[in-house]
Amino acid sequence: MPLNTPIPTPFDLHRETVQPAWIDYNGHLNMAYYLLAFDHATDALFDFLGLGAEYVQTSDGTTFSLEAHISYLAEVGESDVLRFETYLFDFDEKRMHYAHAMYHDSKNYMAATNELVSLHVSRSKRRAMPMPQIAQERLTIMKTAHENLVPPPGMSRQMGLKQGRA
Repeated sequence: MPLNTPIPTPFDLHRETVQPAWIDYNGHLNMAYYLLAFDHATDALFDFLGLGAEYVQTSDGTTFSLEAHISYLAEVGESDVLRFETYLFDFDEKRMHYAHAMYHDSKNYMAATNELVSLHVSRSKRRAMPMPQIAQERLTIMKTAHENLVPPPGMSRQMGLKQGRA
């Protein structure tokens, strides 16, 4: 996506269908697969930022999750199509604080939220390093577009970048 392309608010990047193997004995999406589906939404965000699989394969950089929280708000079942909205709250040269809201696509109800802090690292040194400039530019545009958004419900704890981590 070119840098001058408007950023949706919130960012709608990913849809996914609940697979039969993801259903638990209660007949709904097993809690572990909420995380998998949210991880796929993160992959879509990182692809947009230029930090996805291709970047990892062609550079020394990657991202690690530092913290993640899921709030389970409503059930989804087999074959339901899920829609994910992504919210960027903050970032610095090495970290991002963002969240995804998972919706049942056709019934348009929020099923869960996932709040995360990710760190950009050198794979060879296993230490934090600045993100590429293009990713920081896209994050700047996204943060500006998202600055007046109300965070989705379900954010359970205070998370952010001002916790003294490097």
